[in-house]
Amino acid sequence: MRGTSRWPVTLTCGDLILRPIRYRDQRQWDEVRRRNAAWLTPWEASNPASGGYLPTFTELVRYLNQQARAGVALPFIIAERRPGHSKPTLIGQLTVSTIVWGSAMTATLGYWVDRDRAGRGVAPTAVALATDHCFNALGLHRMEVNIRPENKASLRVVEKLGFRDEGTRMNYLHINGSWADHRSFALTSQEVPPGGLLNRWLTMGPVQ
Repeated sequence: MRGTSRWPVTLTCGDLILRPIRYRDQRQWDEVRRRNAAWLTPWEASNPASGGYLPTFTELVRYLNQQARAGVALPFIIAERRPGHSKPTLIGQLTVSTIVWGSAMTATLGYWVDRDRAGRGVAPTAVALATDHCFNALGLHRMEVNIRPENKASLRVVEKLGFRDEGTRMNYLHINGSWADHRSFALTSQEVPPGGLLNRWLTMGPVQ
């Protein structure tokens, strides 16, 4: 099934673009991350091992590209076309990871967005784009998103898109220096209307 991963791929919706992460993104990526440090740090994965080493940007891109070639990840940059800019501006990152083929056909999705673009529909649109691609192009069956219970902005994203709350996973991931509980949300392809998740989000608004 790995041959169906169809990578690299670029997905678009209006001015919003999901495209593969690249080594030359480092300058923009570093600048956005530096400016959003206080916004992102409480939700950042950390290393529980002695010394707590985290990869450099180059190491991160190399690892994600390896995962993409193996058919087990889709590492996207979230970019946005803006008036007066010749090239789209990097405003976040979205990674579909832990893709499992065979009888499971499932994946996990994670994302972050520049605080300046929060509350403008960027994250729900990006998540819907990626989920539709995974269901329709890759044939996956289930998408999962795991979120800290305190992360209200991220919780609102999955609520808007109609992901089911499947409960709390105790001490699930090492976040910002300690083991943290997460709420697990999921959506299967059978739960998405024929027009797709993105179409429902854009035409009908948040799921009530």
